[in-house]
Amino acid sequence: MASFTLPPINDNADGGWGPSGTNLPPNFKFKEIPYAPYSKSDKLGRFADWNDISGDNRQTNIGLSSTQGNMRGGQAGRGRRDGQPAFGSGTASAFAYFHVEDESSFSLVDTKTSTVRRGGPLNRGRGGARGGAAYSNRGTGQRGGRGGFVNNRGGAQRGGRRGWRDWEKNNRIRESSVAISPEWSMLDEIEFHRLAKLRLEVDEPEDIGTYGRLFPYDKGYDRVTTRNDKPLQLVDRIKYNTTTSDDPVIHELAAKDTATVYTTDVILAGLMCATRSVNPWDIVIVREGNKLFFDKRDGGPFDTVTVNENAADPPQDPLTVNPNNPNEKIAVPETPSINSATSLSLEATYINQNFSFQTVTETPTVDLEKPNPFYGPDETEPLASCGYRYRVFDLGVTEDEDIKLCVRTEVDAYSAGQGDPRQGQGLVTIRALNEFDPRAPGAGGALDWRTKLDSQRGAVVATEMKNNSCKLAKWTVQSVLAGAEAMKIGYISRANPRDHTRHVILSTQSVRPADFAVQLNVSLANGWGIVRTVTDLCMKQPEGKYVLVKDPNKPVIRLYAVPMSAFTGEDDDEEFDGEDGEGTA
Repeated sequence: MASFTLPPINDNADGGWGPSGTNLPPNFKFKEIPYAPYSKSDKLGRFADWNDISGDNRQTNIGLSSTQGNMRGGQAGRGRRDGQPAFGSGTASAFAYFHVEDESSFSLVDTKTSTVRRGGPLNRGRGGARGGAAYSNRGTGQRGGRGGFVNNRGGAQRGGRRGWRDWEKNNRIRESSVAISPEWSMLDEIEFHRLAKLRLEVDEPEDIGTYGRLFPYDKGYDRVTTRNDKPLQLVDRIKYNTTTSDDPVIHELAAKDTATVYTTDVILAGLMCATRSVNPWDIVIVREGNKLFFDKRDGGPFDTVTVNENAADPPQDPLTVNPNNPNEKIAVPETPSINSATSLSLEATYINQNFSFQTVTETPTVDLEKPNPFYGPDETEPLASCGYRYRVFDLGVTEDEDIKLCVRTEVDAYSAGQGDPRQGQGLVTIRALNEFDPRAPGAGGALDWRTKLDSQRGAVVATEMKNNSCKLAKWTVQSVLAGAEAMKIGYISRANPRDHTRHVILSTQSVRPADFAVQLNVSLANGWGIVRTVTDLCMKQPEGKYVLVKDPNKPVIRLYAVPMSAFTGEDDDEEFDGEDGEGTA
């Protein structure tokens, strides 16, 4: 008869469960293994749990390839309901295995062969790299590309081409339009994506007065084509672009408390189209009492016209070493290259002025209500055709708010037979787009105007709308603010791509500013919202001088508080004397 022997029972004198650490038998085989506590919520589902406990797949997929380990781990994870903890997951993994060998160089090698065309050199294929083999497995739909990979499951995938969407990466370092002094204090910073969400509906403006003299537009330029082009002439006339604070009419209106904000159409359009800008700019803001004056600096970014500012690869100035910092490179404004950003900007400004002077006839002349406020009795040069309309826009959100904006708008000519220009009928603004060299860097993929402008006008306009989105938007907003019924856009090219002094007029296009704004996706409500936001921000500050600066390399605008002596002739003379003194010392 078999005997039954009762196993030894070790009593725990401490009152707990299991044997105590003091009275363990000498041959106890689990003596050196640490005790791992568990909770009642732990679910024991299988003998071996292949799920990742410590967060590293290499600890659980021992002996498996990376693909197999990921597959098993994913199957085990799907076998457990979401929210249920793995067995032992709530405790320290005392029994976890840590692999100390370096597996960073481990890679899975595809041993499958690919079909390569025979009987010729290496085939580039669609998307193939130059000098590399582009292969195509037609049976499975696999396709090789530059830097791409092949999906063995039958789906062609495009991957990581070198240079893919590089135009979205702003690798260019631009200099600020104004030197930021350490004495300035930054008051606020607004990103463009926040400005793009602003909206403010503004009613029709109120006309305060008209000044200047207008010439009729020569309609013969509407019939110019690439086959009968006309040379661009140098017309000796004078036209003023005075800032807000130097305008005598605005001084009179401010003395009568006509509005709260005073500015010009050039400055106002630049602020309303701020979200499209890429190049740096700045606006000087002066608060006197409850009035704001938006000014531009002489020789600043609002005095010139940009070229291909919004292109994928815009024109740029050559870089040179900064003398103050050898490790830094800065752009050289004065450069002999005719296709640099600075040279093209000056060329475009010259073209715009002379094109507006050339495309008008001197008779019959229409004098507006009052003469040109900037033309003094001592002036001898003939005046150009230009009319100034001072208009007041109501920016109030409610009826109780009294926030009005007075802006000086400009028109370049009038269209004969379209009504009385004194009543705001038939007014015309004249602008010009210029072509320098379609094959030069910075051309933005522009087509050759001499061969494509007559036959593919839509493609040429679409390219210009892409490369010069900010410039065209500002021109359109200026025309809408002035109440112009038409905007004439001239297409002017160099007579020789290597000569930037001689130009020809290839064609002229007439557009309605309101319709063109829809094509450009320009929202006037968004522009007025930006103006109202900047106005409220400045009205919260005490009296003084401020400057609104667009960051040269980021889509951000910043408001700085500056001394009253900033951007004045005396301040510039003091800085020049200081630099000269340092040089002589």
